[in-house]
Amino acid sequence: MKTSEKIIEYLKQNNQTTTSNLVDYLGITDRAVRKQLRSLIDARLIQKTGKPPKVYYSPAVKIDEPSQAIMDTIPKIIQNILAKEFYYISARGTIYEGCEGFIYWCQERKLDLKKTAEQYQKIIQKYHKYKSNSLIDGMYKIKSTFDEVWLDEVFYVDFYSIEIFGKTKLGQLLLFAKQSQNRKLIHEIADIIKNPLLNVIKQYNIDGIGFIPPTVKREIQLIKLLQNRLNLNQRIIKIDKIRTSVTVPQKTLTKLKDRIINASETMALNDSVVYENILLVDDALGSGATLNEIAKKIRQKGVCRGKIIGFVITGSFKSFDVISEV
Repeated sequence: MKTSEKIIEYLKQNNQTTTSNLVDYLGITDRAVRKQLRSLIDARLIQKTGKPPKVYYSPAVKIDEPSQAIMDTIPKIIQNILAKEFYYISARGTIYEGCEGFIYWCQERKLDLKKTAEQYQKIIQKYHKYKSNSLIDGMYKIKSTFDEVWLDEVFYVDFYSIEIFGKTKLGQLLLFAKQSQNRKLIHEIADIIKNPLLNVIKQYNIDGIGFIPPTVKREIQLIKLLQNRLNLNQRIIKIDKIRTSVTVPQKTLTKLKDRIINASETMALNDSVVYENILLVDDALGSGATLNEIAKKIRQKGVCRGKIIGFVITGSFKSFDVISEV
């Protein structure tokens, strides 16, 4: 029996294993085992889970590619929408995209493919009506939430979620990028939002950009990695998160008053340069309290002569809403 066949047989019996276990079982070097594992992963016969030093291997989950006959049940116009919009990360951490991903998603839920695809098209088209130049105007949300509005404009790239189908592509990417601290997903977000962001910078002649600091301590901070990946030419405004004895993340607060207090008292503007127009960048807009309170500090300190624009990756559809997951 070949070494690769022995590994597959071992995994069938044990379901999950590590490299060191295979070294002991096969009686060959660590390097030789890793070479075999790479080949089996490339052939999609096994899958890898985890990060060094805790990496596990298991039999690959078999997913049949949809036949052309199945694909043809979805009209071409909807296939094009799915290719651009549909993105799903399963419970096991597998990414499914486009038309093939949508078919798998429907099969997993035992849904009628054609009917569900038509429903998806209608919902996507409904939400696209809120977009202009690839951006959603979020000022209606800010104005309907706060008595005092300190921002001149707020835009987000997409809604965080939509009815029936749940989180949008950017919503999925944002959630799992933050939860798993996955650099690849963060880079993908940066690549998606870069052109819309550059368009806003150009349109409003932005000369200062403030990236909203995170409230939850993580080894890899999404907003910091985004800042580095985007590599913008404008001067970066220093906004600090004030550390308190107990850190209270915005997402844990359900009352608007508490969110305003949290943003006002734990965020500090540590910059005295006077800018013409400022852009504030955040990952998600739930209530909008953080952006509005930082804009207030900028106005009160007199460091902006012109407009203060908010730019976020995703936002909620309702006026005051809490995106507690991120």
